[in-house]
Amino acid sequence: MTNRFGYRGYIGSRPYFGDRVPQHVQNLVVRDYCQRNGIAYLLSATEYAMPSCYIMLHELLREVERVDGFVLYSVFMLPMKRERRDTFCRAIFQAGASIHGAVENLEINDEQGLSELGHMYELKIGEQAQADSRQPIEQNKLSNLSVSAPTVQGPLPWDD
Repeated sequence: MTNRFGYRGYIGSRPYFGDRVPQHVQNLVVRDYCQRNGIAYLLSATEYAMPSCYIMLHELLREVERVDGFVLYSVFMLPMKRERRDTFCRAIFQAGASIHGAVENLEINDEQGLSELGHMYELKIGEQAQADSRQPIEQNKLSNLSVSAPTVQGPLPWDD
């Protein structure tokens, strides 16, 4: 049996589903989650900013035998493609570790949790598609307005 040393945090440096949260805030949320749940927190790994990049997430697999699991800022930081997400999560479960989502206050450690996570992603993707389909707000509405300064007759109170 191996000694496990706690839960590694995982934060990101790019937007997820349109939400961009500063890294220091993500770390605060992860640390608070660990404290509230009485689990040992290990410093967070930070994902690179490139879209669809999961280099650091896959690097976490190298230490899965030495940790109890991973606390992600949000479970929505996992890969969008279900087969990639499921493969990653199952590798964690097979090693006897678990995945936590700090924002969602959620622990995933088995197939049932993985199925629920899949449903959460379906809902989130549906919300995103609905938001994307809305008409964009016109950016230059103000450029068509004409504003003129009022004219003042006579001296102003501050004129001497």
